[in-house]
Amino acid sequence: MITVGQYYTLAVSQVVETGYMLDARELGPVLLPKRNAPWPYKAGDEANVFLYLDSDDAPIATTDKPKACVGEFAYLQVVAATDVGAFLDWGLEKDVLVPFAEQHRPLEEGNSYLVYLYLDKIDGRITATSKIDKVLDDYKPHDYKKDQRVDLIIANSTDLGYKAIINHSHWGVLYKDDVFQRLSFGQSIEGYIKHTRPDGKIDLTLHSGQQARDKNSEAIINLLVTENGFVPLHDKSDPQLIIKSLGMSKGSFKKAIGNLYRQRLISIEDDGIRLIQEIEPSMPHHEEEITPTPVKEASNIPASKENVLHERIVTINKEPVELYKILKFEGLVGSGGEAKNMIADGLVLLNDKVELQKRKKIMSGDVIEMGGERIRLQLENKETSENDK
Repeated sequence: MITVGQYYTLAVSQVVETGYMLDARELGPVLLPKRNAPWPYKAGDEANVFLYLDSDDAPIATTDKPKACVGEFAYLQVVAATDVGAFLDWGLEKDVLVPFAEQHRPLEEGNSYLVYLYLDKIDGRITATSKIDKVLDDYKPHDYKKDQRVDLIIANSTDLGYKAIINHSHWGVLYKDDVFQRLSFGQSIEGYIKHTRPDGKIDLTLHSGQQARDKNSEAIINLLVTENGFVPLHDKSDPQLIIKSLGMSKGSFKKAIGNLYRQRLISIEDDGIRLIQEIEPSMPHHEEEITPTPVKEASNIPASKENVLHERIVTINKEPVELYKILKFEGLVGSGGEAKNMIADGLVLLNDKVELQKRKKIMSGDVIEMGGERIRLQLENKETSENDK
């Protein structure tokens, strides 16, 4: 069904003095004025047009593009505040009205507001409302998938970060720890679904999972190369120092160094991270790329992995032993909770493979690797028997 407030491709049924009559089916013949036509049409041609109502409330077509269609949100400026409401500039000759009853607070001329366009049920006119919360329902069903690309409109800021409108239909949240660029109210920006919570609410990110991982890893490598192979940042570093140096959250930093560590590109030491392969710094992808902040003068890059990892034998008096307990009791971390976090972040290798099970049962002969150190487990009675030989 054809309605006003949307785009359609319509056939030219007749050429008239004032323009072109289009076959709008249910709406009947609709005029496309000559001034709104990009070139001359003839009968039978097709035109891609937007339909709205003229000053006489009759359907009319245009090839000009409004700032939003019916059913969409837009950040629009008030061009006139009158006794019937506020009129907004939405890019067409006729402004769109926000009646007083649809204003969340009085709209002032010259200011811009986030509004939603809809068809008034009484007279069918295209109308706007600034009462956003009555349009968006937190519990409206959806089928968004993790890492799905979506269109966002920044709506407002909260203590958690930013509320954003997803695809003109749902609320979502961008957490401040995941935002490292300036965002403004009403801004349209591309984003991704980060997580859908059990209650149906949606967490967002400005980068897909793989994009974020690649970008974060690249930023760390670039900083390491700039700093001659060593940076004094680690899992206990101040989160603000990590943000200032790399433009990423501490959680993202830990995941990125875990990925680089598994690729044998860096080693993780007590006082920082070290590059163990010579790598040319990559060029920034775009002007928003954050320039790394120098942290500290570094020493020379070690020639190989063997220069970094220090393997030692750890004697256990029984087996199996849970992985996180080994990390705690051997002083590789400060607490059991920290040990579990390191494992969950993929920073621990067991027998040269990433181990994500915090309570993984460890046996004699197993080799644990973390933070530039290797531990080989050995049963106490086995060690004794070998010494007796």
